[in-house]
Amino acid sequence: MNALIAGLRRSWPLLLVLAPLLLLPVGRTAELPLVLMAGAGLVLGLRRRIDWSAPAVWLAPALFACYWVPALLSTAAAVAPAKTWSTVAVTLRFLPFAVFVAWALRDAAQWPRLLASAGVIISLWALDAWLQALTGWSLGGPAERERISGVFGAGNLKLGPTLAVLAPFVLLAARTRCGGRGLAVAMALLALPILLAGSRAAWLAYAIVLLAVLWRHTRDARRFLWSGAALALAAAALFAAAWHGSLRLDARVERSLLVLHGTEQAIDQASAGRVRIWRTAAAMIRAQPLTGVGVRGFRYAYPRYAAADDAFVDTSSDTGAAHAHQIVLEVLSETGLVGLMCWLGGVWLALRGWRRAASAARERALAPGLALLAMCFPLNTHLAFYSAWWGLLFWWLLALYCAALASSPAVPARANGERG
Repeated sequence: MNALIAGLRRSWPLLLVLAPLLLLPVGRTAELPLVLMAGAGLVLGLRRRIDWSAPAVWLAPALFACYWVPALLSTAAAVAPAKTWSTVAVTLRFLPFAVFVAWALRDAAQWPRLLASAGVIISLWALDAWLQALTGWSLGGPAERERISGVFGAGNLKLGPTLAVLAPFVLLAARTRCGGRGLAVAMALLALPILLAGSRAAWLAYAIVLLAVLWRHTRDARRFLWSGAALALAAAALFAAAWHGSLRLDARVERSLLVLHGTEQAIDQASAGRVRIWRTAAAMIRAQPLTGVGVRGFRYAYPRYAAADDAFVDTSSDTGAAHAHQIVLEVLSETGLVGLMCWLGGVWLALRGWRRAASAARERALAPGLALLAMCFPLNTHLAFYSAWWGLLFWWLLALYCAALASSPAVPARANGERG
């Protein structure tokens, strides 16, 4: 019993860091451990148990400023001031949360357990999605008509984007433990659920992850090309088999092929109305270029900038599409040029932190770093980065990335009771 208690004392910070990932399919429940960590982070900061002497420790606060300051400044011309101000207020939780993660993972010895545990959790989601693809049911209930939804449920179609973004945790863990064969098995494990989840943005995100991991594995241009060609053939075979064997995928492909008609209406229909949303976002940017319409104010500003026949406009509530569905357009429309400059500054800081880190720290940061690359790749469509759910996942990955670059090879004995 004493050994169990001692083990929990050592492991509780790590378990708390993993909790938001574990609870991610349960909607807002994932906020509970995040709020607990934010509170703990505040206590650690007030009690001076964070060692701010290391430059890498400052990366998380700096990136938070690049995320939060544009939101604050967007209140100047916000179309829905109450919504914008409430978003500005609740996003403050991400800073002490990131501080806690840096403290909890300050010892590099914690990282193999963290990365392996995250890989197991995501792999279980993928296996559950396989079960739903084969039987129509999973832990999340029955599948949605046009796509599988896995543990997230048919009312929360985030399986594809989430699996694609978090794929590096599974792929890199499999490569570390089982080499190339393990990597190939992990690729196949994730491929079918992401494909049948029906999110074309997830397909592109997973392709980015696969190419990055494949390059990391081969580290040679010739081997990379041969491996990439083999991967492309396997992907084409899987896609063809799934296309002919799945009515869900067939419906998504049929819609995508409308783009070949070449007309604006066909392209808009193929993109599920994204063209209309992007056109409206561009009108917002032209109207309020400096600080935007305010974070999370997109849906409230939408009717005044949309075309007269835009089907996304709800006349009863005077709202429209929830967000811009594209990271650059979201930042520009909701936070303006000021926001875009801050976000670009954040990208520069994140890359500078990577370049200055030791090779061991880079290895620790590789999984969250690749996940962030897939999540934020600008030539894709996206969920809303200032929303509660996607913003939480974004900051969970950012906190891990910063903590990985700041963690030390070993923590002195007194650090467990004195400083982090």
